[in-house]
Amino acid sequence: MPTLTEKLIEILAREPDQQTLDRARRHLLDWCACAAGALPCESAQIMQRFAAQQAPGAASVIGADSREPLIAAFTNGALGNVLEMDDVHRSSVLHPGPIVIPAALAFAQSRGATYRELLIAIVRGYEATIRVGRALGPSHYRFFHTTSSAGAFGAAAAVASLLGLNAAQCADALGNAGTRTGGLWQLRLEDVMSKSLHNAAAARSGCEAAVLAEMGFSGPREILEGPLGLFNATAPDADASQVACEESGWLIHACSFKPWPACRHAHPAIDAALALRQQLEKLKLNNPLADPGPIVKVRVETYADALKFCDRVHPLSEAQAKFSIQHAVALTLLHGAPKLEHYREPYLSSPYVRVLRERIVVSEGPDFTRNYPQHFAAKVTLEQQHGMHLTHTVHDALGDPENPLDERALKLKALHLLAHAAVPERARHELIWACLESPALEDLTIALGKVKSQP
Repeated sequence: MPTLTEKLIEILAREPDQQTLDRARRHLLDWCACAAGALPCESAQIMQRFAAQQAPGAASVIGADSREPLIAAFTNGALGNVLEMDDVHRSSVLHPGPIVIPAALAFAQSRGATYRELLIAIVRGYEATIRVGRALGPSHYRFFHTTSSAGAFGAAAAVASLLGLNAAQCADALGNAGTRTGGLWQLRLEDVMSKSLHNAAAARSGCEAAVLAEMGFSGPREILEGPLGLFNATAPDADASQVACEESGWLIHACSFKPWPACRHAHPAIDAALALRQQLEKLKLNNPLADPGPIVKVRVETYADALKFCDRVHPLSEAQAKFSIQHAVALTLLHGAPKLEHYREPYLSSPYVRVLRERIVVSEGPDFTRNYPQHFAAKVTLEQQHGMHLTHTVHDALGDPENPLDERALKLKALHLLAHAAVPERARHELIWACLESPALEDLTIALGKVKSQP
C-alpha cells in the first residue's frame, strides 16, 4: 500500500501543459518583483550581508552577487514575503512562491537546467506545497506557519524535479523535508523579522533534502500520516485525503496574486473600502484633503481568521500596519488604493488616519467564516452624518481566480515594486521580459544580475 508521499510523487510525475507553464512564468515574475521590492528593507539588507559572507557560486541572489545554491535559496527565500505582496493559495492559507521559486531557481541555475525545466519544477513545487498545506488544516495553522511547514515539501519536490530523482529518491527527499519543517506563530505577537526566516529555512531545508536524496540519504515514507508524523504531531484535524485526491488540473491555477501591500486577510476589506470611496467620489461626499470628517462609523464584517490576524486598531510599526484591517480601511477611504508608503510614516501616525481607525469596528460575519477559506470576503458599511449609510460586499478578493489580475496588472505591480527598490528603469523591463517571454534561462540570470538598488 503506497504512503501519502508516494501517492503525491505519482501526481507530481505528470507533465505540465503549456498553459500551466505560462502560468508559472507569471508567478516567477511576481516573486522576482516582490523579492526585489524588499531590497530597501532592513531584514533584506541583513540577509544580503549574511550572503556576502558565504561562498560564491552560480545561483542568483536578488540584489547581490551570485552564491552557491543553498545560500541563494536561503537568502532569496527570506525576501519574497517581506512586503506582504506574495502570491497565496486560499484553501491551504499559504504562500507557495516565496519558498518554491527560490529553491527551484537556485538549482536550475547551478545545474544548467533549461527554462522549461525550471518552470516544470515550479509547477510541481506548488502542487506539493498546496496539497500538503490544505491537508494540514486550521488546527495546524493556529500555531504553525503553514507556508513554512508545507513549503519545505514544495522546495524538495521542485529541486527533485530538476535533479531528475527517481520515485524512491523523491520519497526520501519529501520524507526528510518533513522531518524538521514548520515555524511557530509567536512571531505574530512581537515586532520581529522571523517570518522571513521561516521561509528561508524551508527553502534551504527542502533543497538539502533533495540533494541528500540524490546521494542516497534515506527519509521516512510515512512522514505525513505516520503515528509520529506531521499530521499526528501538529494537525489534529488534518484531512489526509487532500494530499492525493484527484484534481482537474494543476493547483498553481488556484493561486491568487496580491495587489495590495498587506496581509491577504485585509484585502477583501480593502477592496470593499475602495468601492465605497468610489461611491463617495461620485456623490462628492469625500474631502480632497483626506479628512475623515463626515464618516461617523465604519463597520467591517469578515471571517474569523481575518480578525485573529488583522484586528489591530493602533499599529505601531510598518509590519503591524500591514496586519491591521483598521489601518488598511482607513487609508483606503482617505487616500485610495493602498501603496507601500501608506504603511509608514507620516501615514502611520497621521491624525486623520488615527481618528478614522478608531471609528472602525471589526466583527465576524458567520457566513463569511462558513465560506472561508474557499472565499476571502468582507462587508464594509459607512455611517455618514445625517444618517446616510453606504455598504459594499466583496465575495472574492481582487487577485483571486474568480476576480483575477490580468497580465497588464501584474506587469504594473512588478514595475511599481521594482521602482520602490530604485531598480533602474531599463533593468525593470528586462526582468519582466525575461520572466514572461524569454526562452533562455540565461536571460533571466542576466536580468536578475542587473536588479540592484540604486542609492
